[in-house]
Amino acid sequence: MEAAQEVIRLKETARNTRKLILESLAEAGSGHPGGSLSAVELLVGLYFHVMRYDPKNPVWPDRDRFFLSKGHAAPLLYAILAQAGYFPVEELMTLRKMGSRLQGHPSMGIPGVEAPAGSEGIGLSLGVGTSLAAKVDKKNYRTYVLMGDGEQQEGQIWEAAMSASKFRLDNLTAIVDRNGIQQDGLTEQIMPIEPLAAKWRAFNWNVIEVDGYDFSQLLDGFELAASTRNRPTVIIAHTVKGKGISFMEWSPQYHGTAPAKDKLSAVLSELK
Repeated sequence: MEAAQEVIRLKETARNTRKLILESLAEAGSGHPGGSLSAVELLVGLYFHVMRYDPKNPVWPDRDRFFLSKGHAAPLLYAILAQAGYFPVEELMTLRKMGSRLQGHPSMGIPGVEAPAGSEGIGLSLGVGTSLAAKVDKKNYRTYVLMGDGEQQEGQIWEAAMSASKFRLDNLTAIVDRNGIQQDGLTEQIMPIEPLAAKWRAFNWNVIEVDGYDFSQLLDGFELAASTRNRPTVIIAHTVKGKGISFMEWSPQYHGTAPAKDKLSAVLSELK
């Protein structure tokens, strides 16, 4: 497929992903739209262009691994996994309901989920361990970890960063959803994390900065990460909290406030 056609396909998948996120959250009446919407293109690029996996065999030994460290973005991961064929799209409407396996944070037992998520800061450690296992087992799968920018305030992130650099884990790519907002407000007001790129470079990581909504930049970044040798890569993706819905964008309120079900049609009409 030509590059321009591929970008068109990915953009349409991103639009549908946002629709599914908003529909499932409105049906649930609770959940986290802001950080789910901000990172849509990051996961669409990964799952529908970059990663190797088989939804009919979720534990295929040679699959690429993905860890959602910012576990509150579960509606995004679920929408991606459903579209990829891991479970029916209709199941998304059971989000956060009693008896559903699609709870507010991912847990084991959901096809395509590699590890439970919830406590911030643990995802990169999981990625380091998995990448080390690939080296020991002489496997060529790659590991990807999506982190929030509020997570960069966690000490465990930097312990994992040191370990990944020490062991030269060039099969590991971390992604930071740099939307500037965490649960209680702006990251730079609560606990500043800048200069973020310089910090990662100081830990001897290959650092790539991209516009989180430009598929050309994203796919180039993933390709460059895969070709980098002897050190891990972090992609800092500059994004917008609540991307795609005007009243949610740049708003800390919508970190964890679901759209009202009776307003859903108006909300969805904003998607382009």
